[in-house]
Amino acid sequence: MRKLIILFSLVLFVASCKKDSVTLVPAVVAVKPATYLNVSYGSDAVQKMDVYLPGGRTVATTKTIVIIHGGAWLDGDKADMTFVVDSITKRSPNFAMININYRLAVYGVSNLFPTQELDVKAAIDFYLTKSIEYLVSKDLIVLGASAGAHLALLHAYKNDPDKHVKAVIDFFGPTDLVAIWNQGYYQQIALMAAIGAAYTDNQAIYTQSSPINYVTAQSPPTIALQGLVDDIVLPVQSTTLVDKLNMAGVSNQLVTYPNEGHGFSDAANTDALNKILPFLAKYVK
Repeated sequence: MRKLIILFSLVLFVASCKKDSVTLVPAVVAVKPATYLNVSYGSDAVQKMDVYLPGGRTVATTKTIVIIHGGAWLDGDKADMTFVVDSITKRSPNFAMININYRLAVYGVSNLFPTQELDVKAAIDFYLTKSIEYLVSKDLIVLGASAGAHLALLHAYKNDPDKHVKAVIDFFGPTDLVAIWNQGYYQQIALMAAIGAAYTDNQAIYTQSSPINYVTAQSPPTIALQGLVDDIVLPVQSTTLVDKLNMAGVSNQLVTYPNEGHGFSDAANTDALNKILPFLAKYVK
């Protein structure tokens, strides 16, 4: 009997050792970079975005830069901003990026304001629903040029109640449409094409579409980059915005280029990107 007890104990001991020996340790899987082009975020064929995801990304740490093209709300394409994607990737490869298209206004007839504003919101809202799938956090940086900067500012200040936007990068964007209307005839033609009404006929839409009217103490840090010989979006659009941000106590930086107009040279674009990344490192944690 004693031998049987010892034998039974040995069997149990061996069995327990075997059980321990096959305990699985989760493998560490390397997350590879991924690119998804022309991802639909709406029912219109134009409502597409390109998604660029870095390797090693995580839901906890990977932030996304939202890139919005310009073109007076009437023209342009996300392809115009692929150089920005490439430039940021070379300098700071840990950011995810989305480069979005939005419906363009058709000269006072269709896709009028606030269509573009709503498309930017729809694109960002859609992307945020994919956070777990894409393995990215919900922290965003919005970047735009010209009309795209206007839309970036408008989203960050007006349409982000949950404060996902942690910083704004504004390349010579319109900030006060009423002031632009008062600049002169050519600006009025452009605004009427996108809005479909003169300021005197629909003051509310001009006011509601001006980012400067939504600056508060909770607005995200903003870097504005402005050419001083820009005769389309006058430098005062940037300086007025910065004054409003300062009054609200919002961290900001204004970078000016004395010899640049509306649209930067390669040298100015390179310098701008070299200033943007330290700004993000300082304010986006």
